[in-house]
Amino acid sequence: IRAMGAYFIRRRSRGALYRRVLARYVGLATDGGVTQAVFPEGGLSLTGMLQPPKMGLLKYLVEERSPDARDVVFVPVALNYDRVFEDRLLVAAAEKGARRFPARISVVARFVLWQVWLRLRGRYHRHGYAAVSFGAPLSLAAFERDDPGGGVEKLAETLMARIGAEVPVLPVPLVARALICAGGTLDRAALDTAVAGMLAQVPRAMPRPEEDDEDGAAAVARFGLRALTDRGIVSQEDNQVQIVPRERAMVRYYAASIAHLFRECSED
Repeated sequence: IRAMGAYFIRRRSRGALYRRVLARYVGLATDGGVTQAVFPEGGLSLTGMLQPPKMGLLKYLVEERSPDARDVVFVPVALNYDRVFEDRLLVAAAEKGARRFPARISVVARFVLWQVWLRLRGRYHRHGYAAVSFGAPLSLAAFERDDPGGGVEKLAETLMARIGAEVPVLPVPLVARALICAGGTLDRAALDTAVAGMLAQVPRAMPRPEEDDEDGAAAVARFGLRALTDRGIVSQEDNQVQIVPRERAMVRYYAASIAHLFRECSED
């Protein structure tokens, strides 16, 4: 990763020298026209929701620019996933209130072996979709001209709003949100209806599943439901779909990734 130009931030470093060197490095890279990818939240979300932005790097990027430097253009990029591989670690960390992720190599090895076994038995299903969406670029020069007193904080809010508006709406988050808003249980037809209603509100935000045919929302619901039932997060019996009680936090995690795009429901 470092060979590709990435640099890691020591979040706990309080040294003035380190911060000054970092600020100048960011300023020089910006003045030189280097494309930089910045994660404004500064870390993984423990809840699935968008997090408040960390403004350190953004502040360096804006304040370290030379007066005659070229314009800086921000391109909002939003990602979403049907499955986050470390989701259980993140949910557990949120419940404990500590950002500690005690991953073990044995867990990774067990997961890989299980996937190989499923392939050999012909029972393997893809984990879902990962999607990326790009928002309208924001010129720093135009922003400062239109809102001269906004400062870095207002810039960060504007960028996060644009990122949030572009979050892809995927099958697993849709099914998860439908179940959360219904209190945990829905019959199969009602699930299709709930998913269709949400898709109608954000039609361009949904990448279409490969097996999508003429039934549209039903195919999306079917894909998301299968992904959740295969993991034992949701159960389906006698046409009733319900959240497995001990997995409610997991369902809430995925539902939260798109919650800001819709009207509130009882568990938002």
